[in-house]
Order: sequence, then C-alpha cells, then structure tokens
Amino acid sequence: MGTFPTSDRITVRRLPKRGVYDKESIYSILDEGFICHVGFVADGQPFVIPTGYARLGDTLYIHGSAASRMIKTAANEAVAICVTVTLLDGLVLARSAFHHSMNYRSVVVLGKARLVTCDDEKRTALHAFTNHIVPGRWEETRQPAVQELKATHVLALPIEEASAKIRTGPPIDDEEDYSLPVWAGVVPIKTRSGKPIPDARLLPGVPEIDLNRFTRFQ
Repeated sequence: MGTFPTSDRITVRRLPKRGVYDKESIYSILDEGFICHVGFVADGQPFVIPTGYARLGDTLYIHGSAASRMIKTAANEAVAICVTVTLLDGLVLARSAFHHSMNYRSVVVLGKARLVTCDDEKRTALHAFTNHIVPGRWEETRQPAVQELKATHVLALPIEEASAKIRTGPPIDDEEDYSLPVWAGVVPIKTRSGKPIPDARLLPGVPEIDLNRFTRFQ
C-alpha cells in the first residue's frame, strides 16, 4: 500500500516515535472506527462536528443533512477541513499522576472535500456508510427514496495528507517512582456489543440479527 508523504502539517511533532504514516495502518484505524470529527472554520468561528463516515479506496466519504453548517461549509472546495478518528485501547495508570496516559490509535486527515453530485456515487457512498456500521445491512433494508437522497448530502475527501499516532504498552514512570506502593498498569478498553434489543413494532417472525456480523466488536 505504501506510505503517505510527510509534510510539516501532518508530521507528528509531540513524541514523533509514535507517528505512523503507512497506508495500511491508517486505513485499518479508519475502517475500525464509527465516528469521525470534522474540523472547519465558518465565519471566523472554529467548529468540530462528530458524524459518520466510510472509506472507499483512497477517499473518505462523510454524510450529513443538506441543511447542516458542516456540509454547507465543507462543500466549498476552497475550504480546508480536518478529519480525525480515535480508537481508545486502554487506560494507562502510572505511579504518578503526571505520567497517566491512554493507549490509543488516532488518525488525522487534512484536505479539501468536494460535494458529491453524481447520484450513482452518492448511492455508492451511502451503501458504504450503511455497511460500515453492519456488514450486509444495505442489502436487507429499503433503499433511499428520491426525497431522502435529496435531503442527504455527501462529501468526498481524498485521503492524500494523513498520519496516525499510536500509543501502546505499559506506563513509563520516573525511575524513583518504581519504589512507590501504588498499583500501575493498563486497563484494557474494548468496544463490545450487547444483546440486540428488538424494536417494539418489529414484525412477528423476523429473525434476530446475527451478532457475528459485528466483526469490529469481536
């Protein structure tokens, strides 16, 4: 897959050894996450908005209401945006308060998005959004109506300038603190699905959803 070219804007400066630039690592983080945060500036005011997304090849698709400030602003191809995705893997408990940390995998993507105007590309993106949540879900649900497609806008962000930052491992204490009688280590954090709760108006006889399809929870 190769690596992304480094630049002053995307190079990890704080603890640079944690910086990762290969596409395989960056794409695996994007594919595992559910929510991204989109940063942009509108009328001089910075905003950071959480939303859903999906990756297809070297493009990140972001969707939202046609009336949303984020969509209206980012659809202007002259406006730069920043998209981040973070996965929390553990709480790192050190012997000192100062050295507490977290194990995480995060990605930053910088660039300029374009508004998807082709209906075929929009449907492809919405297909990816739906199946990013649960594999195969698009194929078993009602497809978007014309009015629903009009009410939903999709942004396409080329993944050309991106980096990841990853922390793993135990706490790193000051040498003199290792003699303190304080528990230290890592508390793993994992996303797990619970037992599905059926909708109150579910038709009789509809089989329960197969939890094996929630591959990111396993």
